[in-house]
Amino acid sequence: MTQPLRYAINVTLDGCCSHEEGLPPDDESVAFWTDELRRSDTLLYGRVTYELMEGAWRRPESGEWPDWMDDSEVAFAEVMDPMRKVVTSGTLDAVDWNAELISGDVVNAVRRLKEQAGRGISLGGVRLPVALAAAGLIDEYTFVVHPVIAGRGPRLLEGVDDTLELVERREFRSGTIMQRYRPVDAAAPRNTGG
Repeated sequence: MTQPLRYAINVTLDGCCSHEEGLPPDDESVAFWTDELRRSDTLLYGRVTYELMEGAWRRPESGEWPDWMDDSEVAFAEVMDPMRKVVTSGTLDAVDWNAELISGDVVNAVRRLKEQAGRGISLGGVRLPVALAAAGLIDEYTFVVHPVIAGRGPRLLEGVDDTLELVERREFRSGTIMQRYRPVDAAAPRNTGG
């Protein structure tokens, strides 16, 4: 049995995925993301997402979290910082922050990663998920949809053709909505409402 690969990302109403777009994080949304991290024991990122996360959530050398972090953000960082990270990159020579680097055939490397023992793999980013979705490797999608129209930025899963089934939905006080989906098995009979 393989461990699940779960893709989760913040997205605007028009499908943009930029950390600069959307509502500012609040205690409720940060607590949600902290719980999402706890569902997995491995984080899988491309270079851009890895560097973004490392810059924001790696424990400083001083050992003290920055003053800008509130209690919910410290709790998130405390979960993320020690987690195993797997980074796919064709440009990096080395990684640290509890990370290992994979290059070359990313799809086969992720297949092997899924075969390892574990609670699950949490996938982030914009470009890497496209390749993994096209290969049928993503077991669950979680979209945290912000009530914002960005009008610019990278688009969610550009070029991917798949049918998803809603398995969970939750509204946050901010108006943000979490929607969790699983791919519909093409071989399974579909509910046609009849």
